[in-house]
Parts: sequence; C-alpha cells; structure tokens
Amino acid sequence: MDFPGFPDGLPSRAHRALRHVGARASGPALAPGPHITLNFHPDRLSGGLPVLDSLARDGAYHSQFVTGTSNGGLTAHPGGDRRRWESRIFGGAYDDAEPGERPVYGALDFRRQPAGAAPRFGSSFLRLAASVVHRATFCYPDSAAEPTDFGVAGAMPLIALAEADERDALDDYIECHVHGGVLLARDVRALVLDPSYRGTPVAAAARRLPFPLEWHSGYRLTVERLHRHADYRGAEYTRLGARIAERGVLTPRIIGDAARTGRYDPQDLKKVWHVLARFGAVREPSGVGN
Repeated sequence: MDFPGFPDGLPSRAHRALRHVGARASGPALAPGPHITLNFHPDRLSGGLPVLDSLARDGAYHSQFVTGTSNGGLTAHPGGDRRRWESRIFGGAYDDAEPGERPVYGALDFRRQPAGAAPRFGSSFLRLAASVVHRATFCYPDSAAEPTDFGVAGAMPLIALAEADERDALDDYIECHVHGGVLLARDVRALVLDPSYRGTPVAAAARRLPFPLEWHSGYRLTVERLHRHADYRGAEYTRLGARIAERGVLTPRIIGDAARTGRYDPQDLKKVWHVLARFGAVREPSGVGN
C-alpha cells in the first residue's frame, strides 16, 4: 500500500526514503505556490558534452553520482560525505543503490527569487512542475551541515526556520531531494538563463530543449565592486576575478568561458562565482525569451 500523501508508482527505495523523512517531519502542509528549482551553470561540461547538450541527449537531469560533476562539493563516491549524509537522512534507503536511482538535489523557491532558490550552485535554473514537491524531501540547512530539521509536502516546518535564520544569503535555501528522477519532458516547466548568455551557443542549445526558455534579470559585477568585497571569499579570488573580467566587468558567461579554458582550478572559479552571486544581482524585472 502506498504511503498516504506520496504519489503512486514510485520505486520502492524512493518510498522508503519518503516514509523515513516524513516520520521525522511535523508542521503544516506546504501551501500551493513554491516550485522546486535546480540551479546550475549552463555552460559547463558534463561527461565531455556541454551540459545542455547532455540534458537533451539523456532527457533527464542527473545527480553528481551519475555525472561526476557538481557546483558544490565533489563527495559522491564510496566513503564520501555525500553517501554518508544520504544514508543518515534517508534511513539507508539508497545505501546499495545504483547511481541513477539516487535523488536529485535542488531547493524550494519559497522566496520566489528571480535567479532560483539556490544561486550558490549556478546562475541559471530549471523550474520544476508544481506536482514534484509531493515526491520530494527537504532539509534546512544544507545536508552538509548535518541538519536535524526535515520536511515533506505534507509536513513543512522549514520555511519558518529559514525565514527566522540569519545565515548568509547564499546559504539560507531549503535543500530538496527529488525522488524518482527528473525527466525533462515530464517534470520541467522552464529553463531560466542569465542574460549574459543571449546570442551564445548556450541560448541556442536551450531552445532545443522540450520546454520554454526564460531570462532572469542577471548578474553583473564591476571589478571595482569586486575589490570592495575581497573579504567575502578571500583576496586571491578577488584577484582571479579581476584577471578574467572583460572590460572591468564579471558576468556568469565570463566565468564559464574561463572554466572551459582549463587554465583555472574549478574550485577557485566557484569562489569567484560566489562573490558575483552574492553581490552582483541586477534588480530589474525578468523577461521571457523566444
């Protein structure tokens, strides 16, 4: 018999994980409205292909257990932290699972942010169908922080916790775990890109995907302002950001171009992105592409 409140037809591991987290959650049901978003950098490589080409080929969005890549920590390997965190959160449901059976990570966009719920992990995002929340589990803060507060769609205490917290703006997202896979044609409602990708191969690849392309208001940071925030991630990342800037400005596209040269440590560029994401959001209305 299916667990009340969770969709029918999910794999048994997914049901076990949902039941385990649901038993630890309490509070009011999630009100209709917030979507799950999957933030990522759309100009990176996945399995040797540009990530959007990889999405089109597979028809699915995969976790780092499958891709071997991540915009966070790279710990999805035997003995790695990600496996340990998942074992604790999901009650061992995925301990002996194949990589493709494991959940996909995103965040709950309860704040309805223009650039997605967790821009720490990328300038662009996939907006998932509203129904996906019913096969997702949630935690606050991020699973790397060994959280003790959890939620499911039927019992969601985490929004009040996040709103009352005083974490840095890049760290105050509600992490979510989508169980049962993310298929592009079934689960994704839109891809929302940073405007620095207009007229690029990224935009061309986005238009070949089976859902609408939209644009958010963007990220842009001058080198002058970058230097003002040198203490945020460290002076070495400020210097790196200034080195790769074009005409005194940083955008997501510029960081992506630098990443693909292979001349820079991806973890260093990740820190540069954090500074841009934290201090470079352009506050303008978003628009829809065509």
